[in-house]
Amino acid sequence: MPAGTASVDGQREGGLRRLRSGLRSQSQAGRHVRVLVVVVLAIIIVGTLGFVVFEGWSLEDGLYMTVITMTTVGFREVRELDATGRLWTILLAIAGVATIFGSIGIVAESVLAEAASGRRERQRMMDAVAALRGHFILCGYGRVGTTVARELAHATIPFVVVDINPASLAIATHDGFHVVEGDATRDEVLREAGVERARGLITTVDSDANNVYVTLSARALNASLFIVARANQDGSEGKLLQAGADRVVSPYTRAGRQIAELATRPRVADFIDYALSHGELAFAMEEVEIAADGPLAGRTVGSLVGDGIHTLAIVRGPRDYEPNPPADRVLTPGDGLIVSGTSDTLRRLRERA
Repeated sequence: MPAGTASVDGQREGGLRRLRSGLRSQSQAGRHVRVLVVVVLAIIIVGTLGFVVFEGWSLEDGLYMTVITMTTVGFREVRELDATGRLWTILLAIAGVATIFGSIGIVAESVLAEAASGRRERQRMMDAVAALRGHFILCGYGRVGTTVARELAHATIPFVVVDINPASLAIATHDGFHVVEGDATRDEVLREAGVERARGLITTVDSDANNVYVTLSARALNASLFIVARANQDGSEGKLLQAGADRVVSPYTRAGRQIAELATRPRVADFIDYALSHGELAFAMEEVEIAADGPLAGRTVGSLVGDGIHTLAIVRGPRDYEPNPPADRVLTPGDGLIVSGTSDTLRRLRERA
């Protein structure tokens, strides 16, 4: 299993483990309360019956004497007590004091344990985020953000979710992802998410103004960051590009384009969607960059065919493509390859590159 897959599975399992732990703590606290109520009622009943049996009192007098004794109110006795009655009152007083202090201890222990558990969870999350390198930062965990997170997890790419909404963060934590709570437009929040160490940032907030601020802040903190921003309104794309976004996507425009492609060129659209989907496929498409000190630099396009890799295009710059490169084309550092092959061959190619 690739290391990235193990990392994502570990994140997901960790989130489920934390959820089960929280439910367990709530269940234990509920059991403590129920046990305490049962104990108090049992002492009241037994104490009342004791006064009725030993002193011959009525149920009303016995109940009154039991309650004022257990609560240490200190009112006078209902009637004169003999030696047996005094001994019974002493036992009730001890039981009442023990119950009161015991209940205080149980409540205090539950409160302190919950507070300590929350601090430990936050510290563990902060440590896990601080250990990330070359990861993505996903700002916003709404409908679009959850889809992006699912795709990143399938691609075994480490990432951290940043959101200001505690409910969204609770869902992301339950899904097993790293989270940072806060406003992604603030520099300190992005730093906590590791923006200086990150490979890229994706902002999917449903406010174009916030997406512009996130992009500006992230670009100022990391000039080499690859930023993909969501545009919700017409005219926002230019502002996001000016703010420093490398790519801008409008979910509505993209959805309309996809619908049109499916209507006019369904086989092409299905082929591309199938090739870019995740799972055990007969073929897939991927992009790979040639590193200066990597094993692919200096090789030819034709030599990759023997490894089961077919080069569809070479990317030399933004929107500068060399489609169907010849077999004798030598790969140079900085070239970007768009290749096809099986999932296994592409995974091995990424590891080598």
